[in-house]
Amino acid sequence: MITAKITDSSVKVWDEEDAEEVHSEKYYGKLMDDGRLELSFSEAFHLFERDEIEIEDESGEGLEREEVFQKFCDIDEEFDQKYTVYSDLRERGYIVKSGFKFGSHFRVYPRGVNPYAEGEKRDRQHTKYLVHAVPENHTMSFQEMSRAARLAQNVRATMLWGVVDSENDVTYYEVERTTL
Repeated sequence: MITAKITDSSVKVWDEEDAEEVHSEKYYGKLMDDGRLELSFSEAFHLFERDEIEIEDESGEGLEREEVFQKFCDIDEEFDQKYTVYSDLRERGYIVKSGFKFGSHFRVYPRGVNPYAEGEKRDRQHTKYLVHAVPENHTMSFQEMSRAARLAQNVRATMLWGVVDSENDVTYYEVERTTL
């Protein structure tokens, strides 16, 4: 079993072989220069729920599902809806990475691609969707929605809002910029 530890804002796999396996074969996390793997809370919880990793706290104590979930929710108040959308996309076969630099929660690659492929930029796979997870009662300004759609268009992606309802079902809404 692969072991990971919770830190302040992520979960880390310290064993280099385990880190390489999770990163290269399953496309989870960010491989750091020192060989460790840094997982987002959504990535770590998804692997945890699939019994592919165990998660320990800072002292090395193994944690149960509810303990991990509560810790992640305590650190990230949006974790519940972010994880619901993340898990839904992963279970549909998409490769899901952080969308932070694009102002969204996730960037999503098509099924079956290698997001780490080397080569000319034009030959590599590109993000298909930018996805932002929100609860069903979320409100936003037109400016916020416009910014998101415009940024997605600039990186040749489609902007999706993953709306999580009270039953933890996800509905995706596409927001597109239209010019006249």
